[in-house]
Amino acid sequence: MPLSSELTLASSPRAAADARRWVSDVCRKLERADLVECAELGVSELVANAIIHATAPYKVRVRGTASHPRIEVVDGSTSPPVPPVLPAPRGGDELELLLTFGRGLAMVAQCSVAWGATIEADGKVVWFEPSDEMADEAAAEWVVDHHDEPGPEPTSEAAVEVRLLGVDVGLYSALARQYNELRRELRLLSLSHQSDYPLAGDLTSMFANFERQFPDSYRLQLRDAQERRLPQVDLTFAMMRESAPILVTMTEMFDVADAFCRAERLLSMARTAPQRTLHNWILGELIHQLDGAAAEPWRGHQRSTATSTSQVG
Repeated sequence: MPLSSELTLASSPRAAADARRWVSDVCRKLERADLVECAELGVSELVANAIIHATAPYKVRVRGTASHPRIEVVDGSTSPPVPPVLPAPRGGDELELLLTFGRGLAMVAQCSVAWGATIEADGKVVWFEPSDEMADEAAAEWVVDHHDEPGPEPTSEAAVEVRLLGVDVGLYSALARQYNELRRELRLLSLSHQSDYPLAGDLTSMFANFERQFPDSYRLQLRDAQERRLPQVDLTFAMMRESAPILVTMTEMFDVADAFCRAERLLSMARTAPQRTLHNWILGELIHQLDGAAAEPWRGHQRSTATSTSQVG
């Protein structure tokens, strides 16, 4: 099964039913039929909540691991959902409970091992890990995740001006999406399943330290190039010399993460060959320039495949 699959939902009353059918099919393909009932109930409530209170685009997808699949509902609003403060009422007609929207988030908590939201710049992701049976009370853990703040601009005399020449903006954008999915995946695993995935917490800390090596000016230049739809861009920014060992270590860690993804220990996609080549070129350029080498421009996939080993080895 393609682990990157997701379903785009229409802004209509049928969205919840479409999401239910799709999630049920995904659970069965993952050989987790035991999760179908709670998965269907939870996704119905989250989709209904998104359609009523949020804005398009609306999507549903599955992430996490095969042991702990996570269902996510994406919308265009940055307002977080309000977690329930009281459990849903016990007893009563099951159909009435399903159709009572005011009890929605409490029901999601009853259907979940863990649940929460990630607030992003252009919307949010509300997620839950379906349980194999519905609990009597809404006791599942609630987690809110935010992106880390960018690193400060280096001001020390030890800072080095580095340049990335001719960066392929489209390929970088695809790489950034893959990175953000992986980064969030590891962070949520470290928050909700630290005992099952102790490495996720260690990798999350390493990723956060890696991100702090890049100043905000790096991200702003890339964002500007994306908004202007430039095919290529030259980037100039400052980094600390002490960043080089961190970049070397992370080059290896990204390969480890790719291996986890390919083995389906994470329900995220590994980097494609072009993405990995661009990533290795970026990291290799920074490592060499921090060591005093001159900047070399990006020359595309063919050239970098032959030279990436020598750049970052």
